[in-house]
Amino acid sequence: MTHIKVPKDRVGAIIGPKGRVKQIIEDKSTAKLDIDSENGTVEIIPGDDPVGAMRAEDIVNAIARGFNPDKTFSMFDEDLLMLDVIDISKYTSTQKELLRLKGRIIGKNGKTREITERLTGVKLSVYGKTVSMIGTPERNQIARTAIEMLIEGATHGSVYSYLEKKRQELVQSQLDYY
Repeated sequence: MTHIKVPKDRVGAIIGPKGRVKQIIEDKSTAKLDIDSENGTVEIIPGDDPVGAMRAEDIVNAIARGFNPDKTFSMFDEDLLMLDVIDISKYTSTQKELLRLKGRIIGKNGKTREITERLTGVKLSVYGKTVSMIGTPERNQIARTAIEMLIEGATHGSVYSYLEKKRQELVQSQLDYY
């Protein structure tokens, strides 16, 4: 059994309209979700498939970190997809600085986040004090490096150049593979 603390404003997203999201998670994972919306805890009770229960845990955590539930369900179908979370509050001491860093990561009108997603193939969510990624380990690492570059003050241009270079390497490695 696993207990996950969820921000209260994300409990509804885990349940979904008419319980749809909870039902999909339970059906695909064989685990049972016991959700306490009063204190924001989700208990995951494993079913027949222990790996499914671990997937359910990743999906609940991803939704809790701000992802749209529909963007998380691909984790059931693709074994290599995983959730990676960066706590950006570790890099700052004030709320104002935290907001500034989130702004750098998202970019004007979401441009930086969109470019990072497009060039890495990773889904990003900036929520609360965290930046979360859903992707393969290799692609998550590229996105993590880009985000850390932004946090450490690198220019957006140099981050985009880094992402372009890594994108070319990914394309080349796939060509070499086939």
